[in-house]
Amino acid sequence: MITDNEMMFRLTAAVILSGLIGLEREWRRHEAGLRTHILVCIGSTLIMLTSIHFFDIYKTQASVDPTRIAAGVVTGIGFLGAGAILRSPQGIRGLTTASSLWVVSALGLSIGCGFIKTSIFVTFLVLVVLLFLRKFEYLLLKKGVENGAQGQEERG
Repeated sequence: MITDNEMMFRLTAAVILSGLIGLEREWRRHEAGLRTHILVCIGSTLIMLTSIHFFDIYKTQASVDPTRIAAGVVTGIGFLGAGAILRSPQGIRGLTTASSLWVVSALGLSIGCGFIKTSIFVTFLVLVVLLFLRKFEYLLLKKGVENGAQGQEERG
């Protein structure tokens, strides 16, 4: 059985790790920022802790599946992510924020299970994607656009 101190440690880890991801979203001025990411992760962590605790209590009395409650998180977060996606004449916005909310909910489930090292590594990977791949994409696409324009000039 998980102790109260272990639960509080996992919830604190959820705040810190999701807070780092939420800070990046906040820094880029997205609607779903620091608080939203933290709340999604804390909620997911608490749901997983509750699921594990529920399983520990009733495993000898009934057939209990601790993954069923966690599966509800995955479904529910889809609705929250859909709300972060906006369609406008300029295109679709919010896909990365919706994806980061989805990852943060998975992070919460992972932390709730006690996979702290893996959760720290996933947080690092998410931050690399959010902070550095944007610049790489821009450079790659900019060069692609320039090469395309040169190709058209050569053909025209």
